[in-house]
Amino acid sequence: MTASRIDRRAFSGSTLAAAAAAVFPMPALGAGSSSRVVVIGGGFAGTSCARELKKIDPNIAVTLVETNRIFTALPMSNSVVAGLRKIGGQQFEYRAITAAGIDVAFAAVKAVDPQTRQVALVDEKSLSYDRLVLAPGIDLRWDAIPGYDRAAAEKMPHAWNDGAQVDLLRRQLTEMPDGSTVVMSVPVAPARCPPAPYERASLIAHYLKTAKPRSKLIVLDAKENFSMQRLFQNAWKELYTGLLEWVPLSSGGQVVSVDVASKTIKTDFDSYRANVANIIPPQRAGGVTALAGVADRTGWCPIDPITFESKQQANIHVIGDAAIAGALPKSASTANSAGKLCAAAIVQLLAGGKPRARELASACYSLLAPGYAISITAKYRPVDDQFIEIEGSGEISPLEAPQSRREEEAKLADDWFTQITGEVFG
Repeated sequence: MTASRIDRRAFSGSTLAAAAAAVFPMPALGAGSSSRVVVIGGGFAGTSCARELKKIDPNIAVTLVETNRIFTALPMSNSVVAGLRKIGGQQFEYRAITAAGIDVAFAAVKAVDPQTRQVALVDEKSLSYDRLVLAPGIDLRWDAIPGYDRAAAEKMPHAWNDGAQVDLLRRQLTEMPDGSTVVMSVPVAPARCPPAPYERASLIAHYLKTAKPRSKLIVLDAKENFSMQRLFQNAWKELYTGLLEWVPLSSGGQVVSVDVASKTIKTDFDSYRANVANIIPPQRAGGVTALAGVADRTGWCPIDPITFESKQQANIHVIGDAAIAGALPKSASTANSAGKLCAAAIVQLLAGGKPRARELASACYSLLAPGYAISITAKYRPVDDQFIEIEGSGEISPLEAPQSRREEEAKLADDWFTQITGEVFG
């Protein structure tokens, strides 16, 4: 990435109609409206898209479908793991979304029929759409690591897409004795928020340093390189020497199996016994993308970068972490921006227009210790059917910087979180 000074605060398959009739027996909500858009997934991408749709054209009937009545934000959740924040500060309701004139259906999706343009919910309701937006985030690949499944996660938490899991990992760290070994695994790419595992490693190391200094953290990484690597490793050397050991792929960082009963993590080279194990498995697009037929063999969803429309199914758009979008990082900031751009494109398409290519901004902050943060920002634009980073648009924290700069970025991280959650859920 080319560094240049920018204002960081500004970054803030087919189904027969007869079969469909059996699956979708109820009348569609929003009938009688000139245009109906259903958005599945009430995270940063989906909620941003729903709100932007209603803002641009209040006459569009927008329904947001979300399983949970409380949204738990994953940005800043590593601070919860380290005891620097409470889980309640990560949780948000949907009252502001309903107040904006958006119908919110709290239910899981049972089926999606692209031919009849209907979504069936588990409560037997059916939603018809002119355009469907999928923003389901990621699912964990439970078949990727032998020995690691949903039951195993209750003993060796992933803490990756579930607030209860974040709280569980925090409790396990609190309850373990000093002198313990903590082992965490980092999956292959693509995965949600590439710097997040290393932020978590940093903050777990901070907790150990301040509360259980005879303990140790071992990070098993299925990759050889990662985002902002030199910045992270410099900070680890400065702050956590002797507490944090990073094991890359070439040194046996790939986890090949786990044994829950003994809390043993095996790699190609070695075995590790853990008092606390944080296993982050490989990932794929959220499950509703498979129901809709928009995920390809990789498990992710290829899209048109101008409209975010699926390349697999017409009239269905995919935004946020589930999408394959060239150089776009999988982050909350990107999801928020993509939601707005997708909404604008949908309004134009519904009116018979042709959406234009537009830029998208992204910012990612990583807290390495209280008062010590680093960041990476960039802008992207569609070129040759994918997003590319605009040369000279981005900035990465300097490798050598005074403590005042790290403190400033920590404050910016807090400000960014307050701003984006307030904008999306407030």
